[in-house]
Amino acid sequence: MYSFTKHHYRWLFSTLLLILLSHSPLKAQSISLYTPYTKIAVAPGETINYTVDVINKSGGIKSSAITVYGLPETWDYDLKSGGYTLREIAVLPGEKKNLTLTVHVPLKIEKGTYNFGISASGYTRLPLSVTISREGNSQAQFTSKQSNIEGAANSTFTYNAELRNGSSENEAYALSAMTERGWNVIYKAGGKKISSINVGPNQTERITIEVYPPAEIKAGKYKIPIIASSGSISARLELEAAITGTYDLQLTTPTGLLSSKVTAGDDKKIKLLLRNTGSVGIDNIDLKSKAPSNWEVTFEPKKINHLEPGQSEEVYATLEADNKALAGDYQVNFQANSSDARSEASFRISVRTSMLTGWVGLLIILLAAGGVYTLIRKYGRR
Repeated sequence: MYSFTKHHYRWLFSTLLLILLSHSPLKAQSISLYTPYTKIAVAPGETINYTVDVINKSGGIKSSAITVYGLPETWDYDLKSGGYTLREIAVLPGEKKNLTLTVHVPLKIEKGTYNFGISASGYTRLPLSVTISREGNSQAQFTSKQSNIEGAANSTFTYNAELRNGSSENEAYALSAMTERGWNVIYKAGGKKISSINVGPNQTERITIEVYPPAEIKAGKYKIPIIASSGSISARLELEAAITGTYDLQLTTPTGLLSSKVTAGDDKKIKLLLRNTGSVGIDNIDLKSKAPSNWEVTFEPKKINHLEPGQSEEVYATLEADNKALAGDYQVNFQANSSDARSEASFRISVRTSMLTGWVGLLIILLAAGGVYTLIRKYGRR
């Protein structure tokens, strides 16, 4: 029977130790790869920049081929270090080297999570994950976060939109609105009116769209399709305006006469008529005036809290002309203002001087003439 000696046991132990060392994970752990952002979410067409540390944890110089694995065929990437395209890297003991991985996500891609990574051949792997937040394509995208706005017919409906060029070329998009007759649509970018806009590849431009409904439009909801087109590429944005009614005021007189007479220094009470000619009630209507210097205007009432559509309210304006006003015609403007509507009535006021002023003036003229006559009689004989 074969017996084991100490020598045999020593040989067997050494052999087993060599086998274990040859399969030891220490080699794999002597170089490690690190980046802080291993799982991210991006939109189609974006470019991802990874900064990766290659760390040598051993006591000797280590070199390894660096490769990217698992990346979809339609994705492009650049792997560089020190400004050079990287194939293999060497790291001193206890030190680290940096490399950059730039990944270009294609424009046309399905929504989902994509897994790939960086490998230090013979040592370790760094798994990476990218989630595409939405399905992408190579066409244009026209969007607005608030596509429905409610307001009166005489309001301005202002929409903020974004136009994205999903192609790889610069595109000039013409803007047009598919509306019925009477609607007015204005486009602005950077505060300036535009009819078209240039959008770079994989870029987005902000556009302000101002919509003015027809004056006599009825209450209701109206679709406003906006088209951005460049050659064979086009995108459609459908806006909606909810018309609640029309705000409108009319300030006039019961007879429609917008003229009056007043004597300098005297008061004149003028009867005004304020009508709500719109289809919606109007709140907090203030009465104001613009008159010549040193003239006074007061209203009764000064404010109307609410006026229903089709209703009228009588307002009295008391006008006091300057007592030094010369005879002639003057203009006084009466205004009715609210946050939703305003109206203005321009009055022509003819000023007459008082009888007393006329008689005083005539007396001064007569006294002056008498004085001249006396002087002529007295000194004319000498």
